Amino acid sequence: MKVLIVNGSPRVNGNTSVAVNEMVKVFQREGLETEILFLGNKEIRGCVACESCYDNGKCAFDDAVNEAAPKFEKADALIVASPVYYAQANATLVAFLQRLFYSTHFDKSMKVGTAVVAARRSGTTATFDELNKFFTISGMPVASSCYWNNVHGTEKGEAVNDGEGMQVIRQLARNVSFLVKSIALGKEKFGAPETEERIFTNFIR
Repeated sequence: MKVLIVNGSPRVNGNTSVAVNEMVKVFQREGLETEILFLGNKEIRGCVACESCYDNGKCAFDDAVNEAAPKFEKADALIVASPVYYAQANATLVAFLQRLFYSTHFDKSMKVGTAVVAARRSGTTATFDELNKFFTISGMPVASSCYWNNVHGTEKGEAVNDGEGMQVIRQLARNVSFLVKSIALGKEKFGAPETEERIFTNFIR
């Protein structure tokens, strides 16, 4: 079972990494394979709605998005971690996610998804809500913890001293592990949930 972690922070050893690394420790104990993608310093442009991905099966801009797509397809869980910039996720990460979710047409339902947010003070819940929308539009169960998935710190690596935040992150990782294993067992015994053909309703005719 595989967990793909996308770290959207430009600081490799910053507070976002502190949270991610804490989760990796739990996943290792739970027997889950993990891979971390660092995106914060990469040049990733936004989607231009060209829709060429419907013809070519991949995004027209051949960068980290196309590299990550097959890894996302094979993963049982996707964790997206971001620092807070102006009460929002890192713009590079958002551009990546918009193109990744739009250009990949494989079934994402029943892959576990969750967001992790790091900040000095505030803006965490707005960023948390922003990232979770990528999962809920794709039929991905969202893993929760005992509080919102936030850690706090100002200086690089300071989040390690956020005792409550780190506890939340560890519980989150345990819950992700449980969901991944439970969904695998559920599929084996009951099969995947039945789906209907999509209905698209336009409001302007």
